[in-house]
Amino acid sequence: MTEQRIKHILDGFPRIKVAVIGDYFLDKWLTIDRSLDDVSVETKLTAYQVVGKRIFAGAAGTVTSNLSALDIGELYAVGFIGDDGEGFELLRDLHAKRVNTDYLIRSTCVMTPTYTKPMFLANGVETESNRLDFKNKGVTPAELEAQVVQNLWAVAPQVDAIIALDQIDDANHGVITGRVREELAKVADAYPNLIVYADSRAFIDKFRNIIVKCNDLEAVRIVRPDLAETKQELDVVKACLTELAKLTGRRAFVTCGKRGVLALRDDGEAALIPAPPDTGPVDTVGAGDACTSGIVSSLCAGATAEEAALVGNLVSSITVQFIGECGTASREGVLKRFGEHYGAPA
Repeated sequence: MTEQRIKHILDGFPRIKVAVIGDYFLDKWLTIDRSLDDVSVETKLTAYQVVGKRIFAGAAGTVTSNLSALDIGELYAVGFIGDDGEGFELLRDLHAKRVNTDYLIRSTCVMTPTYTKPMFLANGVETESNRLDFKNKGVTPAELEAQVVQNLWAVAPQVDAIIALDQIDDANHGVITGRVREELAKVADAYPNLIVYADSRAFIDKFRNIIVKCNDLEAVRIVRPDLAETKQELDVVKACLTELAKLTGRRAFVTCGKRGVLALRDDGEAALIPAPPDTGPVDTVGAGDACTSGIVSSLCAGATAEEAALVGNLVSSITVQFIGECGTASREGVLKRFGEHYGAPA
């Protein structure tokens, strides 16, 4: 790809409209100053003193944050959260990132999924302690599922792409249920020019008629479970990519960590788009979501699958440099990173 070509793709981002359907989590980091430890009068146990907190939209919210940073023109959140304090904090962050939440249902039937991460501060250094998780353990209520489907159809004609982020490992326990997967396939049929794309940890083979993406470990575990405990050889992952594309009926992408991203070319062959080399310490949390944001935005801007994979690589190569948080990348940052590795930008 040339500098002129990637600039043309990036320049198209502000004209794009994207909806992200999935489970919106709240990521909450609590800074606890150990020098201020107190003792509870009632229990005699240590009472930790929280002196700061960092709050971000997580899971599907990580995708919208990355899309916002890339200057995507309009963003819509589709799903449900609890009618609770965590939901209030989540909405505040989404609104700060320019996300339209008209299709994000607030319900007393569920709680807002939350990852609470205590960070013990001592001598100026934070150390993460045991995480406290708030998750909905039951099957998704039928009335919420029906509302999600209704909102999916309502938002589809307004956008250029729909990203489905399926991060729940238990079947039918989150926003992306079996019925929602079926409706996504119907939406793709009804709007042939709409890019419909799914990223799933556990159910990538259950999607039909849409573009799918997972990582190499997930692809092998799902397509070749007999090899799931072995080293992920590139030829094996390529075969899994091709099989996923056959199952779903559309293109497939597989992220391969430091190796890069596998994409299906127009001729049906799997091509590895190498990732830029790491230039320091990295934190890969959220890297897949960052890559998804780059891929889908680029496809909407007219990129080929290989070009989109390259942009996805560039975006995630920037976000992994944010240690202890899910970082984002700007269009200017992506162009600069391209220049660092593939030629100096103008």
